[in-house]
Amino acid sequence: MFNSFLAGSLSVIDILLPIGLILIISKLLGIGAKKIGLPQVAAMLLTGIILGLFYQFIPWVHDNVITDTGIEGIRFIAEIGVILIMFSAGLGTDVKQIRATGISALVITGLDVILAIGLGFLASGLVQGFEGTVSFTNTAGVEVVVDKFWSNLFYGVILSATSVSVTVATLKELGKLNSKIGTTIVSAAILDDIIGVIVLSVVLSLSSTGSASTGAISSILTGWNVNSIVSVVLSTILFFVFIFLLGLLIRKIFNHLERKYPHHRRIPIYGLAICFIIAFLSEKVFGIADITGAYFSGLLLSGRQSSKYIERRSDIASYIMFTPVFFAKIGLTTHWEKIDPTFLLFGILFLIAALVGKFAGATAGAKMTGNTWKDSLCCGAAMIVRAEVCLVSAQKGIDAGLINPNIQIFLIILIISTSFIVPLILKAAYKNDQMQQLDLLNAIPTDNNDANKNENETNTSADISEANEIKAENN
Repeated sequence: MFNSFLAGSLSVIDILLPIGLILIISKLLGIGAKKIGLPQVAAMLLTGIILGLFYQFIPWVHDNVITDTGIEGIRFIAEIGVILIMFSAGLGTDVKQIRATGISALVITGLDVILAIGLGFLASGLVQGFEGTVSFTNTAGVEVVVDKFWSNLFYGVILSATSVSVTVATLKELGKLNSKIGTTIVSAAILDDIIGVIVLSVVLSLSSTGSASTGAISSILTGWNVNSIVSVVLSTILFFVFIFLLGLLIRKIFNHLERKYPHHRRIPIYGLAICFIIAFLSEKVFGIADITGAYFSGLLLSGRQSSKYIERRSDIASYIMFTPVFFAKIGLTTHWEKIDPTFLLFGILFLIAALVGKFAGATAGAKMTGNTWKDSLCCGAAMIVRAEVCLVSAQKGIDAGLINPNIQIFLIILIISTSFIVPLILKAAYKNDQMQQLDLLNAIPTDNNDANKNENETNTSADISEANEIKAENN
């Protein structure tokens, strides 16, 4: 893809109109999605689907609006979007909350990840078989032959991730976010992503016909005749040692920056620089997927005084262009005409595995750790929601030629349906609890004058804080 830039076959003019259309349509659909309770991700995916249908079935659009070279440029920009999405996911990880929930989140995560991966593996194996090889065309247009075991396993890995954003918004609305089950659900979802990212990197490293990845360390170890599996394990261990040591250094640097330049724009700039550098080193040196490096770079900067500020500023850069382009690209590059009856059968089994694996595992884990049946079932329902990390994981598998690119169609169905259904389930389950909370609040006498005074003081304080933040950035 990058060679297209060097060879001059891709001009900037080829991507200007498609990007403009993506941004406008995704924003308009996003407004509508927000009104009906769907996440912004759904709007961005629908944008890609709409433009993709025009691109694939209307020749004039294909020749004049969204050209083949324009798609290549969109893919290039989308790769940056992937890195920024994973960096933001790492920044939003609350390690302290995971510690606070103790063993409960670990049990839930362990069971739902194992069941999701296992059922995804089984669903794939039932359709494409468990032995022999299978071939897929990767993002670069190259046909890749892989062992069916690794392909089946990667389909399961895709299902290991959980989206917490939709569930958090619903639990917050119901007043359940800070309850025992609320904090447990959020912590388990965070652990799902951490474990999923690690498993993804290991599978990618081993999946190339059973050989280790092409990182510098793996190449050195291979030159020393070290077994491929041992090479991957050693590279992974060295990566985490590197992350730990780098984390100590980053901690000292950012302690100094936060004291000297609180809420200054140079802090998120340094944060993004660290993200890109670690993402590069993780893949080129350690043979670990670049998205893993991006995620852990965000994790290193999470829980700090400046974490929310870095996350907010990096999200502005990401969501203005890179993130909408990434999600739209998924719909744009999905070939609807290539869905045959066999793959349709697999898609249905894949969706069943996605729902049953998470629901059964999380429900059993929650019940085993002392929660009521009601809370346990709600935990199971909450964990079936998927979004960004699921799509990013699938994209890495497509890039490597491990899975069928059209699996994205069923992931889109999974994301939109669960994002819509799960909030309804949780609201129905906790409706009576919410009514009881409202009755208690109504029973407490309030002084309207005091309330208005406190609100005015809060608003004034917020205005002063925002003004100071802008002033600090301009210095």
